Formats: sequence, structure tokens, C-alpha cells
Amino acid sequence: MRVYHGGYCEIKTPEIRLSGHNKDFGQGFYCTGFQIQAKRWAKRFEKHIVSVFDYVEIPDVDILRFETMTEEWLDFIVDCRSGKPHGHEIVTGAMANDQVWNYIADYIDGILTREQFWALAKFKRPTHQIAFCSPRSLSCLTFIESYGA
Repeated sequence: MRVYHGGYCEIKTPEIRLSGHNKDFGQGFYCTGFQIQAKRWAKRFEKHIVSVFDYVEIPDVDILRFETMTEEWLDFIVDCRSGKPHGHEIVTGAMANDQVWNYIADYIDGILTREQFWALAKFKRPTHQIAFCSPRSLSCLTFIESYGA
């Protein structure tokens, strides 16, 4: 599978950088299977670079897959965004983009019920993210190329 990372520089050797910002699937190196989404990620920066990788799963890697936005997906993102760690090496699924994240924040704050969250979230365009959360998981990636977005 080909995956893309959008950022401000070429990434030939991915690494997991710990930050104070809690992301959907916790700390990790984030990619997407959607080239257009990686370009959107890159556009957040002054310099726009998309790095391209081949992704091949290695045996016995612990992968958590969310095929669709489910109750389990929502609970997992709420936990990760709250700073709760998990033990998975790779997590893949839909992304809580800015609009969906606002709905999640409203759900956490009690402004929206679960039912209201799902009614609003189902109309958002499809997204995809894959978080490589362990050093071993990064060995699933082989750098191919990079280009300006």
C-alpha cells in the first residue's frame, strides 16, 4: 500500500516525536492513504512537502483497525485526545478532522449527546489516517519519494 505524509520537509527516515499535543490515535508518525489529504496536511505549513512511502505490514505487529467511524472509534479518540496511552503499534481509521473534532469536543463537554454527534459527523467527507506508534512499526515503511504540494 502506498501512504503519504504531509508536512514542511522531506521525511526519508520517519520517527516518532513526542509532543504535548494529543492526537486522534496518540503519539506516532501519521500518514494517510489519500494523497489529496496529505496535500491538505502539508498546506498548513509555509513550505509544503509530501513524502511518499510503501507500507508493508510485518508479522505480529499489533494493529488496531477502525473500518468505519464507530462507538469504539469515538471512545478511542476521546481517550487518546485526553492523553490516555494505548499499547497498539499501528492504528488506522478515519480522522477526526477539525469539524469532527469540534463535535467530539462538544460531546466531551456535554453540549452534544452521542446521537447528536453521530447525526452531525456522518455528513463529513471521508478521511483516513494511519499512526505508526512504535519504533518497530516504522520498519513497515520504505521511503519512495517526496514532492512539493
